[in-house]
Amino acid sequence: MATSGGVFWEDLAADAADAQFARRYELESVRIATIDALVNQLDEARQAAGMSKAALAREVGSDPTVVRRLLSAPGVNPTLGTVAQLAAVLGLRLRLEPTDESGPLTRPVVA
Repeated sequence: MATSGGVFWEDLAADAADAQFARRYELESVRIATIDALVNQLDEARQAAGMSKAALAREVGSDPTVVRRLLSAPGVNPTLGTVAQLAAVLGLRLRLEPTDESGPLTRPVVA
């Protein structure tokens, strides 16, 4: 008998056999990893600057609970404007870089 975690991975593997599903899954995985990395980098920069979450919030004119939630809660999805504003306060700017050398992840799937 498979555990529920095993069933999940088996179902995911079966679903990933469909090219459209696999592409959507990869895009979503990259999106989540990118947001997570940005938020972690912001929090590390905040800590390196010796700034509290409340102080960072004051610098951008935001409610401290909003910044606390952004930097602490799982599954956050901040706006690009918010991330850019927090980064600017910390002396950072956002930059786009290729995920790898294979090109865009949204190429049409040929059946």
